[in-house]
Amino acid sequence: MLRVNTSAAEGLASPAITMRTTEETEGFDGEASNTSMISGASSPYQPTTEPVLSRNVLGAMRCDMEYLRSYFGILKAVEVVLSFISFICIETIMMCSPCAGVYFFEFVSCSSFVVTGVLLLIFCINLHIKVPQVNWNLTDLVNTAASTFFFFLSSLVLACINHNTGSEIAAVIFGFLVTGVYGLNTFLAVRRWRSGNGCQGAAQTSEYMRARTASRGEMEARPELA
Repeated sequence: MLRVNTSAAEGLASPAITMRTTEETEGFDGEASNTSMISGASSPYQPTTEPVLSRNVLGAMRCDMEYLRSYFGILKAVEVVLSFISFICIETIMMCSPCAGVYFFEFVSCSSFVVTGVLLLIFCINLHIKVPQVNWNLTDLVNTAASTFFFFLSSLVLACINHNTGSEIAAVIFGFLVTGVYGLNTFLAVRRWRSGNGCQGAAQTSEYMRARTASRGEMEARPELA
């Protein structure tokens, strides 16, 4: 009667089974890695690189001397100075009766000084280019037109209701001066708007979107895996 040495047979079969199992596992891992690579390549959720402009809005700021030498830069600087002088003159008034005209002129001069000063700073450091979502030409036009109207109105009220003190007379004089400067700035801003430069916001937005498209690149359509 023959006896089969099962332990020897199992010993001979184990390396073959182990080798086959290892090869199958490696093949499965290779197929899985290839599948993951292909699916990752065809996935629509690809890592993108945002343009530096959208992440660092305040980066690379510089003083634009050309704007300061232009008509709008000079007019804005004069408006800031005259508004500040008018505010100082009205603040030196110690007694008033009635005080409605004084308070109104004080509010107008302070508001015009702050808003025009902020716009001057924005245009000087080219922040209006880095924030194209805002139509800065229209914003400047609205500010100059409103400042012209309110400065003229407050100066007229103060000229009619005053006690002929030196501070009140000086405030009225500087108020009408800054009204003339704001009026000239409004005229130039309206002419610039009519000439077609008022579409600065839309042009800056298109340039911004074109920069984003160029930096991120166009994604090619790829067939999905079956």
